[in-house]
Amino acid sequence: MVAVKAPISREVAMGQLHRGGAGQGVNVGDTERWASALSGGLLALYGLTQRTVPGYSLAALGGALMYRGVTGHCHVYGALGANTAEKHSPAASVAAGSGVKVIRKVTIDRPAEELYREFRNFEGLPRFLRHLVSVKTESDGRRSHWVAKAPAGMTVEWDAEIINEEPGRMIAWRSLEGSTIATAGSVHFDPAPGGRGTEVTVTLKYDPPGGKLGSWLAWMFGEEPSVQVADDLRHFKQMMETGEIATTHGQPSCRNC
Repeated sequence: MVAVKAPISREVAMGQLHRGGAGQGVNVGDTERWASALSGGLLALYGLTQRTVPGYSLAALGGALMYRGVTGHCHVYGALGANTAEKHSPAASVAAGSGVKVIRKVTIDRPAEELYREFRNFEGLPRFLRHLVSVKTESDGRRSHWVAKAPAGMTVEWDAEIINEEPGRMIAWRSLEGSTIATAGSVHFDPAPGGRGTEVTVTLKYDPPGGKLGSWLAWMFGEEPSVQVADDLRHFKQMMETGEIATTHGQPSCRNC
């Protein structure tokens, strides 16, 4: 006779997941674990269907993400002494010592006040911040809803608020409680040496869905934020200095010229 197990509720399942593997402490928060398990399963399935060496590598990475989600233990976090399991909900801003930090700078031959006004028009940012899909500003002008591109054709959304602002000089923001991604950052507009315009410095700190492994996965799919920020600043410079963004789309390749 075959014994039939009773269905396991989501609460019980999460309790089992929360204990992690034998002899290993849980150091990954619940939100990251579900994201890791889901993305790992999709990645493993995709990699196996490719039947290529790179595909098998993706499948192996997917398996690592699934392990991370099921056991609640991340070896990288263990080595770094990090622990997100103690977080009960996404933070309004990224806690000190956690997340990923990106700093990028560009010099633009335009006055700081002009650059500030252009950047402060959040709903117009997708014109040159190509990783953004849309930004919707609330009536108070300080809170906004953001939609951005994510790996594999997906999108990620969050709500943000301005926490510090000096017109013509800087803007600082953070994501709000309950957002799908915890992020904080600032843009500074400082006079460039020698009267060469304005130095625009973007500082971004974020906790990616899936933790640092999620950041590595994003990098593999070409949507890693440090690359995005560098590209976006280049586009901002081109638009503000020339009125348009240069592109090679649709142009013939000169690789053999």
